[in-house]
Amino acid sequence: MLKVTKFGGSSMADAAQYKKVRDILRSDPTRRIVVVSAAGKRDRNDHKITDLLYLCYAHTQYGVDCTGVFEMVTSRYLQIRDALGIRLDLETEFAALKQRLDEGAVTQDELVSRGEYFSARLMAAYLGFRFIDAVDWVKFRLDGTVDQETSYEALRDLVVQCPGAVIPGFYGLMPDGHIRTFSRGGSDITGALAAAALNADVYENWTDVSGILMADPRIVDDPQPIPEVTYDELRELSYSGAQVLHEGTIFPVREKGIPVNIRNTNAPDDVGTMIKERFDQDSDPKRFITGITGKKDFTIISLSKRGMSNQVGVLRKVLSVLERHEISVDYVPNGIDNVSVVMPTEAVAPHLYAILGEIQQEVEPDTLDVHDQIAVVAAVGRKMAFRPGISGQIFAALGEADINIRMINQGPDELNIIFGVDNRDFKAAIRVLYNSFVM
Repeated sequence: MLKVTKFGGSSMADAAQYKKVRDILRSDPTRRIVVVSAAGKRDRNDHKITDLLYLCYAHTQYGVDCTGVFEMVTSRYLQIRDALGIRLDLETEFAALKQRLDEGAVTQDELVSRGEYFSARLMAAYLGFRFIDAVDWVKFRLDGTVDQETSYEALRDLVVQCPGAVIPGFYGLMPDGHIRTFSRGGSDITGALAAAALNADVYENWTDVSGILMADPRIVDDPQPIPEVTYDELRELSYSGAQVLHEGTIFPVREKGIPVNIRNTNAPDDVGTMIKERFDQDSDPKRFITGITGKKDFTIISLSKRGMSNQVGVLRKVLSVLERHEISVDYVPNGIDNVSVVMPTEAVAPHLYAILGEIQQEVEPDTLDVHDQIAVVAAVGRKMAFRPGISGQIFAALGEADINIRMINQGPDELNIIFGVDNRDFKAAIRVLYNSFVM
């Protein structure tokens, strides 16, 4: 059995966290491949190493000396090294990097990738594992996508007869030899690629929470973790606003049928959340809502026209107007002679009056209305389809709390029930759902 483990920035923040990672790995000998992030915050007032490296690069672009910020980076890693008693010459590498930075010979992607690089160097030395640089196997194409076949083969060759390896996340190599990074949070992708390359039995993603929570803890006090979630449910939760995993993480492991386990470095005995394609048996058959999430600041454009249901192309004309303005539509609730389109206000606001004019000209609706300051809330759960009356219960609970529903939408797969409320009712709506159907 093989488990690929990825440890996030909070797990790499200081020497104490390194020791926790070591203990987690020692507790299970199948955890042989380790992917690490750059050092994260030690406390609320601290800085993430990646943020400091971005700041260093910005300094150089404006001709400002970045020595002070760079020393904050180096001192963090040297403190970790010395506290753990690791014998590793980092000073020489830091000096060489600083010289190249001063000469303008370092790209932004290369500079910010050094957070993961030095984390992995230290962790490999601490564990006595082999260090495998991401540039030696994560291969990008010219268009910025990962060449999975080439990357997978390269990693398999590198770990042959390797008892344990530590890999920096977040970056790889372009065909021209330059380092390229993923978007922020991309170490999750590196871990997923490693798991897929090695056909791991499980991909463990270790962070600072005990799995995915059923609701935002900033809105709901102490929300319960989700013990099991399918890939489809996770996609719905992420799309509707939940901060779960980097969006590119799921695809490599889902293609190989590899389950993902979200775990807590600070509470390693907690089972966390298991993510799979499907579950033969539910751990909690009474729970039919998997998670509750949402986002604020949407705009709804609604139009009605007599006989719309008998006219061909009305919706196409509306969507074509939005496409010309490069606006993506999130939801399209509709009735017999009316249709609405729901979009982020930030995207539509600069073009609103032009859009309304074009819809008026091309569709000639009887009514054309705009509603803004709308929040979209989603209740997600694969078992909702098998529970009659769920929508009615949800809307009744919201009605009893005097929350007005502005929009309703439900997908054909019945994985979610989505509704719109005023922005001011956003948090209250999530609390009502959680307290009514989870507690």
